[in-house]
Amino acid sequence: MISISQFSLLCLRCAAYGLIASIIWLNTSAYAKAEEKASVSKTSPPKQVENIYDSRKILYDKMSVLTNIPWYRLAAIDQYERTMTKAHPKDRKHPERLTGIFMSEPAWTGWLNPDPKDVNPKSIEIFAGYGRDGSGDGIADANNDVDVLYSMASHLLKYGYADDDFYIALWDYYQNSRAVQRIQQFAKIYQTFDRLDLFEHAFPLPIGNSYAYHDTWGSARGWGGNRIHEGTDLFAYYGLPVRSTCYGIIEVKGWNPFGGWRIGIRDLENRYHYYAHLSGYNKSINIGDVVTPGQTIGWVGSSGYGKPGTQGKFPPHLHYGIYRDRGLVEWSFDPYPLLRQWEIEERKRLKKGKTVPSS
Repeated sequence: MISISQFSLLCLRCAAYGLIASIIWLNTSAYAKAEEKASVSKTSPPKQVENIYDSRKILYDKMSVLTNIPWYRLAAIDQYERTMTKAHPKDRKHPERLTGIFMSEPAWTGWLNPDPKDVNPKSIEIFAGYGRDGSGDGIADANNDVDVLYSMASHLLKYGYADDDFYIALWDYYQNSRAVQRIQQFAKIYQTFDRLDLFEHAFPLPIGNSYAYHDTWGSARGWGGNRIHEGTDLFAYYGLPVRSTCYGIIEVKGWNPFGGWRIGIRDLENRYHYYAHLSGYNKSINIGDVVTPGQTIGWVGSSGYGKPGTQGKFPPHLHYGIYRDRGLVEWSFDPYPLLRQWEIEERKRLKKGKTVPSS
C-alpha cells in the first residue's frame, strides 16, 4: 500500500502532466489554423503542386512558420530518415507518405505506455512518447505527415534554435554521431540551394574519348594485403579534370596510403563518393564546402600505394568508389552501372546543347 502523502504526490504529478499535455495540444492545434490560412486564400489561388518535392517543401515551410525551425533542418532530418528506410526497409516499414521520418511504436507512444497503439497526445506525453498532434484533430497519428513532422519539431524545440542546440537535439534523439553529421551536412546542402530537387548527376570525367573504363569492382588487389577492388578504374591521361558526380558536401580531403590524394563527397542519398589517385585538388574547395554536379574537384593522377607524395606506381587513372551509409557502418557497391547511366544521360544532354546540371 502507498501512504496518503505518496498518493497525494502521485495525484499532483498526474495533474501536472495533464496540464502540460493540454497546453501542448492547444499549441499543436494552431497548425490546423495555419494550414487552413495558407491553403484557403480569398486573395490568391492556391499554389499548384507540380511534384513530390513541391509538396514536401510546402509542408516544411508551413511547419517552419509554426515552429520557427528553419525548413532546411526539417528537410535534412526527413531525408536522412528516408535513406535509413531505404537501407533497412523491413525494420522501418510504413505506409507511403510525404514524410520519411519513422518512429517505432514504443518511441511514438512512450516506452512504458501500456497501450502500444495509443493515439491520445495527452497520455502519450505523460509516458514521454514523441507522438504529437500537429493537425489539430486530437489524434497523434504516426503516419500522418503533419503529426510526424510536428512531433520531430517538438523534440527540436526543447533544445533551442542555435546550431549547437540543433546538434544536441539530434544527438539526444539518435545517440549516433554519424547520424548527427549526416543531418547537418544535408541541412547545409538544402540551405545552400534553397530547394529539394538536388538529385541530378554528372559523369566524373569530361565526356569525350579521352578515357576508358570497364567493370573492375570486386577484382583482387594485393598492395597492403589481400582485398577486393571497391570501385571502378577510369583510365585517362594526367591532368584530366575530375568532377563531382552529384550535389554534395566535401567530407574528406587529403592523403590515403591506398588512394593517394583523394576526396570524399557525401550526397543527399547518403552515399559517399570516393575519388582516388588524384594528381592534385581544386584549391578553391575544402572540407565542408558544397559542390555541384560537373564541378571540377581535382585532376587525374597516379598517386598512392605509399607515404604522402608517392606517385607513378601504376598508370594514371581515377579510382571511383561509392558507399552507402546504413546508420552504423558503410558498405560499398558496384558503381559501374551508375557510371554508365550518368555517361549516357550527359551525352544526351550535350546533344541537346545542355550542360551538366547546375545550381
